[in-house]
Amino acid sequence: MPSHIHLASKESLSSYGSCPPNVTRARPYPFLTSFARSSVLHVLSSAIQVGSLEIEDVDQTFRFGPSKSSTLSVRLKVTSGKFWTRVFSSGDLGFSEAYMIGDVEVANLKAIMDLWLENQGTMAAVSSLYSRLAAAATGLRNAFFGQTRSRARLNVVASYDQSNALFEAFLSKEMMYSCALWSDEEGGLRGDLVHGPTPGDLEAAQHRKIHHMLRTARLKPGDRVLEFGTGWGGLAIEAAATYGCEVDTLTLSVEQKTLAEARVRERGLDGRVRVHLLDYRDVPASFEHAFDAFVSVEMLEHVGSKYYKKYFETVDFCLKRSGAAAVVTCSTFPEGRYSTYQADDFMRRYMWPNSCLPSATVLIDAAYAASQGRFTLEAVENHAPHYPRTLRTWDRRLKANLARETMVERYPALADDATYAAFLRKWEYLFAYAGAGFAKGYITCHMLTFVRASDVTAECD
Repeated sequence: MPSHIHLASKESLSSYGSCPPNVTRARPYPFLTSFARSSVLHVLSSAIQVGSLEIEDVDQTFRFGPSKSSTLSVRLKVTSGKFWTRVFSSGDLGFSEAYMIGDVEVANLKAIMDLWLENQGTMAAVSSLYSRLAAAATGLRNAFFGQTRSRARLNVVASYDQSNALFEAFLSKEMMYSCALWSDEEGGLRGDLVHGPTPGDLEAAQHRKIHHMLRTARLKPGDRVLEFGTGWGGLAIEAAATYGCEVDTLTLSVEQKTLAEARVRERGLDGRVRVHLLDYRDVPASFEHAFDAFVSVEMLEHVGSKYYKKYFETVDFCLKRSGAAAVVTCSTFPEGRYSTYQADDFMRRYMWPNSCLPSATVLIDAAYAASQGRFTLEAVENHAPHYPRTLRTWDRRLKANLARETMVERYPALADDATYAAFLRKWEYLFAYAGAGFAKGYITCHMLTFVRASDVTAECD
């Protein structure tokens, strides 16, 4: 047993999964659970090189890490043996499921994310055997347990999040489901932690984000703008109402289209903003070279690496041959972490199925190839430092504003207390998971601006 693992019991153990003779488990684990626990603990014994981790199980407490006094100290309490089988069979995805379903209690969710990211290198170095065993365990779990009650509950959690009422509970008035841009007016990137949140802070930051994108796209009155990914119409409405443009915006969501069109009518912009229920690959021939500007806010995550070139071919097809700009924002992987293969994780299983994060250079290369050099990269911005505060703000607002009765009315299964609790923990997990990723540079968020190769941004002769 590694010297840096200490157990609450004074008795020595012959293995991680065994128990000393004078200790009686409150709930004995079957063989598969004990094997899973031993395997997970073995990985942790070598993996925690930074910070400390304490896991309280039903019969023992395990401690990992070089220092008890570390500022990065995490404590978990296991409430069900299923925690071990979930983590063993699915790694961090299994941990997220255990958290959502209540198999583990976490004193500080952000801290466990930080601990994982600080030790990701050693985690990867010691997990090759674990990965092979886990692959076998996944098959065993599916064969022996099938559609368990907890699995059924997680399926509900994965599906019941498409209501406009849910997003209205935590998004800004414009309902921008993307990274805001914070300034000193809101206290900066950590203003909510230093001074506390203030009324309208998210609205101000999202308003800044919208207008930063539209100004970068160099909009003028009378311009025609194309948008992929309507959301709830916030950006399209501002482009029409403030800049005097006409906007065609594409979405695949019937519910978002309905609300976006209602908001367009409320602003008196009928005919100026047209919302199309349309895949970007199916734009009509009438769109050819018809637009002065193209904008897209965090939609590229859903395109997939196979279609990046097609995406930019479509943008090239739609934009005018000169005097046109394209501005896109997207959550991205740093170059060293990008791969066309991206394993199933919490985000892809429970938030955005089949999503794929590109890297900035992959998108730049795709834009250049697709346009055959007709696009020139104008600017690259990384907005990742602004995302943690955005996510913290969403977390606070959701907890304060979501009306359970509204969700139950649409999704009766959420009337079950355990299912509703798991549903809320999914969103809490998202905000902490993504926030830690952006803060530690594990993921980034880029805004890329392209112009036609013959264009310049200012008079220079």
